[in-house]
Amino acid sequence: MHTHDLAEWRHEHVFDRGNDAGERGTRLVTRITAAMMLVEIAAGWFYNSMALLADGLHMSSHAVAIGLSAFAYAAARRHARDPRYAFGTWKIEVLGGFASAIFLLVIVALMVYGSVERLFSPASIHYPEAMAIAVLGLLVNLGCALILGNAHRHEHDHGHLHGDDHGHHHHDLNLKSAYLHVIADAATSVAAIAALAGGWWLGWAWLDPVMGIVGAVVVAVWAKGLIAETAKVLLDREMDHPVVDEIRAVIAERGAAGETLIADLHVWRVGRAAHACALSLVTHDAQLTPRQVREWLAVHEEIVHSTIEIHRCGT
Repeated sequence: MHTHDLAEWRHEHVFDRGNDAGERGTRLVTRITAAMMLVEIAAGWFYNSMALLADGLHMSSHAVAIGLSAFAYAAARRHARDPRYAFGTWKIEVLGGFASAIFLLVIVALMVYGSVERLFSPASIHYPEAMAIAVLGLLVNLGCALILGNAHRHEHDHGHLHGDDHGHHHHDLNLKSAYLHVIADAATSVAAIAALAGGWWLGWAWLDPVMGIVGAVVVAVWAKGLIAETAKVLLDREMDHPVVDEIRAVIAERGAAGETLIADLHVWRVGRAAHACALSLVTHDAQLTPRQVREWLAVHEEIVHSTIEIHRCGT
């Protein structure tokens, strides 16, 4: 692929290659999560179980967040041909992942608040019914994780098929955010089952809120990592990416004869496996042209667009 042909790249990588598997997976998981949420809320109300009711409300927040991920996919696809988006709509998906991670932190705060409240004001729990619904919720979460895991593998295999990897890891951050929500829900289900078992068989009623706090801490760590990843992309903090060193190495090797040096370099990501760069060079080579520099950079196909500026010494 020629790095200067941005229009060709937009057509191939934005219009035709959206993460369809990710969009289908998040849509399906949103529906399943919403259905399980209704089951838990109804069961909690029917059995007078505050634990189940709280878990159902907790699952509702995940349904909203995963739905947000599905919406981000749809919005990116809908506006893919909008010329106002200079480098396509991929960052809509990243923005969806960032918003979903912030939502995870809100869930963490609610989990901590509810757990602390229950620690000081224990509620009577119908253990057999609550345990059965908690196990069902865990199975549903594992099924949803499997759906999103398959979508991730499809994306990974598709990337290798089109030669996008080049030894670097390019994750779908929107899909990752949805996956983290499902895993977080599964983790809280496991914690809930353990807490219910301890309360039912050993009389440790305090275990339920304590496990809630532990689960909240784990979810907070996941959310922090996702916020850092998505914020890095949204703020174009890419100058520590391996592709930057690759550009410097190419210029140092190919431009040595003409004593060509980099005066200024800016690199930013415009797709999961695609970068753009603005490169300013100082050279003694009177024959060097931007086209030639683009040919040097063409060995790295993840550089899909380049702006080259050449300053000749002594002119």
